[in-house]
Amino acid sequence: LSAHKGTFGRALVVAGSREYVGAAYLAATAAARSGAGLVTLAIPESLQTAVAAKAVEPIYLPLAESSPGVLSQVAADQIIERLPGYDALLVGCGVGQALETLGVIERLLYSDRPMPPTVVDADGLNCLARSRDPGWWTKFEHQAIVTPHPGEMARLTGATAALVQEERIGQAIESAVKWTKVVVLKGAYTVVALPSGRAMLSPFANPGMATAGTGDVLAGAIVGLLSQGLSLGDAAALGVYVHGRAGENVREDLGDTGMLASDLLSALPRAMRGIKV
Repeated sequence: LSAHKGTFGRALVVAGSREYVGAAYLAATAAARSGAGLVTLAIPESLQTAVAAKAVEPIYLPLAESSPGVLSQVAADQIIERLPGYDALLVGCGVGQALETLGVIERLLYSDRPMPPTVVDADGLNCLARSRDPGWWTKFEHQAIVTPHPGEMARLTGATAALVQEERIGQAIESAVKWTKVVVLKGAYTVVALPSGRAMLSPFANPGMATAGTGDVLAGAIVGLLSQGLSLGDAAALGVYVHGRAGENVREDLGDTGMLASDLLSALPRAMRGIKV
C-alpha cells in the first residue's frame, strides 16, 4: 500500500538516432510495460519532441549531439553523471553506428565508474564489435546482459552467421563463459546462456515476431525487469519468456501476418499476469 514509483525500479534507456527514432519509443515503453516504476529515456536532443509526442510516460534526458540525431562525446558524461540514480541501464537500441556514437558507447561501457546492471542491445553490440580494442569484454567488466541476433553474434565472435545458427546453444554458452556476461541469442527458441555454462531455451518460435522493432521491445522488457531487482539471469530468462508469450497472444488475436512490434507493448502486462517471481 505504501509503494511508489521508486519501489518498482528506475531504468535508464539510452536509445535512438535520426534513422531509428522508433527504437527509442519501443524500448522505453516496453521497460515501463514490464513493470519499471520510472523510466528515463536518454535520447539525442533533436529527437526528443518527436518521441515525446508518442511516449508521454518517460522522463527525458536530452543528450548533446555532434549533428542532428548523432551523439557527441559530451553525451557520455551526461549519462555517466546520472547513473547513480538508476537500478538498471539499457544501451544501444537504434543509436546508430556513427564514429562519434562508437566513442560514446566505448566511454560509457568501459568506464571504471560504478554502473548499474546493464543490457547492451543492437547498435550497442555493433559498436562493441567495431571497437578499437578487439578484446572488448576485457574492458567491459560490469555486470551485463548482451542480446544479439545471429548477425550481431557473428560480428561479436568472428564466426559466420551460418555457424552461429548451426550451433546456437554452443555458441551462446561459449560466449557467455568467455565474456562473463549473460547472452541472449535471439531467434526461434531464443537461447539464454549464463557465465556458469548453463543455458535455457525459450519455448516460442513465432514467425510473426520476425519484424523490425521486436528486439527493442525485448531489450526494454529485460531492463524493466532488471530494474526491479531480478538477477541478470532471471531478468533475461523472464524477459524472453514474457516477450515470447506476448507474441503468442498477439498472434492468437491478429494472426502472424502483419504483426507489429508495437502490438507487443500492451500485450506485455497480460503476458506477465499470473507469473510468480
